[in-house]
Amino acid sequence: MSGLVLVTGATGKTGRSLVSLLAESGVAYRTASRGGAPRFDWSQAKTWDAALEGVASVYLVVPPAVDDAPSRMAAFLESAMRKGVHRFVLLSMASLPAGGPGSGQVHQWLKDNSEDWAVLCPSAFMQNFSEGLNLASIRDEDTIYSNTGTGRVPFISTVDIARAAFAALTAPAALNSELTLTGVESISYDRVAELISQACGRPILHTQISTAAMAERFVSRGLPEGTATFLAAAYQTIAGGWQDRTAEGFRTLTGGSPMTFQAFAAANADVWKRAQAAV
Repeated sequence: MSGLVLVTGATGKTGRSLVSLLAESGVAYRTASRGGAPRFDWSQAKTWDAALEGVASVYLVVPPAVDDAPSRMAAFLESAMRKGVHRFVLLSMASLPAGGPGSGQVHQWLKDNSEDWAVLCPSAFMQNFSEGLNLASIRDEDTIYSNTGTGRVPFISTVDIARAAFAALTAPAALNSELTLTGVESISYDRVAELISQACGRPILHTQISTAAMAERFVSRGLPEGTATFLAAAYQTIAGGWQDRTAEGFRTLTGGSPMTFQAFAAANADVWKRAQAAV
């Protein structure tokens, strides 16, 4: 499918990589952001039409800091369809069904209303360890905090998620399906700590915390309390073994194999180095 691609969440983990792929491939795109031109703001419907002008497909990421995001996104999708947008690719998450909370509600809306859609349901991101809260605790405390117990999850790189999104956005025909995206093997957070230890050359520990404490860590990162509680509960599903399964969605979309966590850790070893103290 050809035409202008609108990328929401363009400054996020998957959006950044997707924009790079679109640019490298010569696919016309527009980033949807409050600082962009034209300006786009989920909370201001008056900004939507200009951002949608000439757009054929949209990459959708649920905005974490917007109140009642699913309802707002449904209104946006109605506007997009009126403007002639044909294809929608939504970033959701593994094990979250259509009709579930958050992106699950948008998933259901697309199934009910769109004739050309795809929902990407990735497992936990590898980049959760190289960015944000986990980066700080690994670099400064030699520790990964989680409420995942000994549960295992097939981590996937956000670069691979972007590759899958690119394939869905540019597919020759409508997919009209949800695709679970995972890495090649399920590993525990204890194993993650071992692999990062090997990569950065010093011991990194995995410290178990409660689900409430996990939510508090998300809040300290700036997420709304409701979003933080939802994410902490999602992490708890790893402890329950619900995420311990691999899937072929990535290979189905791209024909390739996703990055391994060991390769990811080796590539990001410098990220976890401690800053040298000033002399």
